[in-house]
Amino acid sequence: MDARNEMELPEDEIRGYYPQALSLLTAFDHAPRFGQQAAPQAAERSPGIPAVSRFRPTTPGLAARPQLRADGVHLLERIENAGGDDLLTPAAATMARVLRRAIAIALAVADEVAARSGAVELKRINLESRLPADRHREFAELLAVEALAALSVCANAVAFLLAEHADPETVEGVSADEILTDNPLTALQGALWELDQNLARHARDDKTLIATAIAWAEALSTAVAARAENAARIAAFTGASWRVAEDDFPIAGFAPAAKGCGAPLSMSFKKPEEVVGNAIAKHQAMRLARMMVAYDFDRKTNPFVELGGFVFTFLGDGRPGTGKTTLIQMMAGMLNDYCEVAGYPFRYRNLSVDNIDSYQGKSGQNARAFVNAVIDPAVIGFGTVDDIDQIAGRRGDRQSSSGQQEITAVLMEAFAGASTVVRGNCTFGMFSNHAENIDDALRQRAAARFLIDGPRTQADYIDILALLLGRRHDIPVGDHDLMRAQALQRAVAESYAGHSRPSEPGLVKVFDQVNRQFGALETLADLGSYLHAIAEAEPRFTGRAVKNITDAVKARAMDFDMPDEWFDRPEPFLHQPYQRKLEMIDALRKPVTVQMVVQEINRYADSEFRYAEGADEAAIDEAVRNMERMAEAKRRFELRG
Repeated sequence: MDARNEMELPEDEIRGYYPQALSLLTAFDHAPRFGQQAAPQAAERSPGIPAVSRFRPTTPGLAARPQLRADGVHLLERIENAGGDDLLTPAAATMARVLRRAIAIALAVADEVAARSGAVELKRINLESRLPADRHREFAELLAVEALAALSVCANAVAFLLAEHADPETVEGVSADEILTDNPLTALQGALWELDQNLARHARDDKTLIATAIAWAEALSTAVAARAENAARIAAFTGASWRVAEDDFPIAGFAPAAKGCGAPLSMSFKKPEEVVGNAIAKHQAMRLARMMVAYDFDRKTNPFVELGGFVFTFLGDGRPGTGKTTLIQMMAGMLNDYCEVAGYPFRYRNLSVDNIDSYQGKSGQNARAFVNAVIDPAVIGFGTVDDIDQIAGRRGDRQSSSGQQEITAVLMEAFAGASTVVRGNCTFGMFSNHAENIDDALRQRAAARFLIDGPRTQADYIDILALLLGRRHDIPVGDHDLMRAQALQRAVAESYAGHSRPSEPGLVKVFDQVNRQFGALETLADLGSYLHAIAEAEPRFTGRAVKNITDAVKARAMDFDMPDEWFDRPEPFLHQPYQRKLEMIDALRKPVTVQMVVQEINRYADSEFRYAEGADEAAIDEAVRNMERMAEAKRRFELRG
């Protein structure tokens, strides 16, 4: 969300709703329509005479509505009793204040929406009993928009304001079914009634009190967003953005607002020296980690985005057991350490097969929540999609589930969609053992390619054996300089030099042909001709591929050693003003050379040719298997005849 397009919600206006919000928390009557009542039914008055009337109304439209008596809801009293203490506990007091604040913000936003939609004038006419019959439907739709806006803002505000008070405690079975759209006040009463019921079921102490409220807020936010997908005139709410300055709380339609904090990471971090082989991948991951913490939280941008070379998305592919997980642990560990030094919030998220849901639309919501958590401009974010070929389905592949297709659509939009904004505070890594099985368009949204090939040389295998065995043995090292081969500068230089010529047979043929026709590649015309020849040989090599190559070249220009003292303490670099950071980085930038461009073209094109060949071979194998099955089926059919 762009802060420049946000309207500030006046604090005086919000506080003006405090008395009304407090009255809702103190007491109101509500007869549930959809929600389940937690309290047991009243006892029978006498044998054979039930406490609840058996009579049902005959009015059309009301016969199917549950006829439950309106109960008094005393939410403040419920919160006070949930703390398990005779005095009000700090958690109960916090929750009461948060609920009052959230309700007041919701009512203020509902008024803003009414002013934008024109509902204010219709309300005035309706009060005067002058509303024409042909405008009743329009009036009901506008009131429904206000109600949905109030519910969404209230739910998101509760989750946002309670986020810093949350514990690891979670609560299952929290419901959010009482969603009413008559008007904002009725909608809030229904939602608060259901919160009261959830607290009655689950809140036993301070931890479960907060956890239940957060679970209710998240469930309500999701349910309201789903209801709003088919609502009419909803643009009055989604077409504007607001911000509550005192809480730094953004309101942008039905999108949940993420609190700028990162949960403690439970991960086994790896040091760079514990990663054997994978010289270029390790080198680029280390560079990217340092780039990310150059992010300026005041300007909401990164000098490396302005100067070029920042990697927003990358693809790490390699055979099983070559070190993809180790690389993730190394990069997350470096980011975590740098953020601790600078005092920045760090957030890591992984999208896994657990996020694929059989319920239609839920997989897409899970993927969107993953993306939103990582791109939050208030944190340094690192998101990974491990085994992406199993999580995101290929379009047109009948073997891919609808959930996998939903995830593909969300990731494509998030990584390079019309609304994608690269601020430089986060990066996404996609990892796969079978990159050829990834959807072509999604794979091309990976701006950088990390070939993860693991240990390759004799020295690499000696080093990894010594590293994994540890020190609890007496086996001599022998004639070997331990870990010398893992010295990054030498290994990276050798790896880049290896891309001066392509390695895939199909690309070698194109490279040699272009060299015979144009000679050594020395000018932009020569390089452009090489790109054109690659595109003719491989149709999947498009303009997006050229953009990814130029981004990689810019990253090579930024491939310099930033002094370690910049990251040992925050003062020399991390806490410097944005303009000063820009000057310090620009002074270290390297010039772009023809050799760099040729190497990056070959690196990227090699991967595309490798993926294409793998995909073709997989398709051929599948076709052969189908033919064999049909031949066997035909043979059995003829025998039966």
